[in-house]
Amino acid sequence: MAKAIALLSGGLDSTLAALIVLKQGIEVTAVTFMTHFGCDPFNLTDSSSCSSNPLPNALKFGFDVKLSHLADKFIDIVKNPKFGYGKNINPCIDCRILMLKEAKSLMENMGADFLITGEVLGQRPMSQRRATFPVIDKESDTIGLVLRPLTAKRLNPTMPEINGIIDRNALYDFHGRSRKPQIALAKELGLTEYPDPGGGCLLTEPFYAYRLNDLLKYSPDATYKEINLLKYGRHFRLSDRCKAVVGRNERENNILEGLYAQGDLILIADTVGSPATLLIGEFTDVEIRMAASITARYCDARAESNVKIGIWEGIERFIKNIIVPPALKVTLDKLRIEAR
Repeated sequence: MAKAIALLSGGLDSTLAALIVLKQGIEVTAVTFMTHFGCDPFNLTDSSSCSSNPLPNALKFGFDVKLSHLADKFIDIVKNPKFGYGKNINPCIDCRILMLKEAKSLMENMGADFLITGEVLGQRPMSQRRATFPVIDKESDTIGLVLRPLTAKRLNPTMPEINGIIDRNALYDFHGRSRKPQIALAKELGLTEYPDPGGGCLLTEPFYAYRLNDLLKYSPDATYKEINLLKYGRHFRLSDRCKAVVGRNERENNILEGLYAQGDLILIADTVGSPATLLIGEFTDVEIRMAASITARYCDARAESNVKIGIWEGIERFIKNIIVPPALKVTLDKLRIEAR
């Protein structure tokens, strides 16, 4: 029996692509790639299409799923993509090349015959264009090996089609951004559980891209913790080497407290409702007082002229209290890391 490796995000298109090939009697093993920038199928707080759990449909339709974290390999291409960025800081072409390289390695290790993706011609402005597919395949060393079942009839035949492993007549000619053909096909194939089409990679979101650009400007060798923090809270740049991250709700307060590491500080107005502020980097008393003032601005005592702020190392070791005035809005606007 012929074998194929499917790149599976858990979204509609990639799931349909796997099912189309499965329907032709091919043994399909899917690989779901994870990154530090979303696309985590087990993150319950992420409802994006590329973060959907692929396992229920794999069990329903009878194919295996393997998980692969791209880790630092992906961070490297975010920092320096050969083919540049999309609208924000999304290196879509380099991302696809990396995923295909990893999938090809799995294909060779498992003795599979070809690769499957859910790409559709004209659906994505950067990576899913007629001129781009050959570049991606060449750079990933997968020329002729990548079958795109949803749009295959609009592309040149691949090796599995030429060799008779796949019936080209049973493939599709979808194109463009409309998902109506895919939704109709899902109904035909019995695929009922899939997320609404949408983004998923945080790198395509303007607010996140701005924060990441700021981080890489001041910390070119940013750690996973620093990258992970970008998803939470309000971010303030206090100096080239110091940031304050202020929780927006109880959930984020808990996350920030959980991300504390030695050398950080946590600031809280203990006697009133208050956010948790995580102070990271290299700081002096000047930055500590500024972080305390920002915390005071967002606590329930913000109307007071002075607020008592507790300073902690973690959530167990209390250091001291300081009294500070709440920060002015003009100060917040100046320090806050957000697109203007």
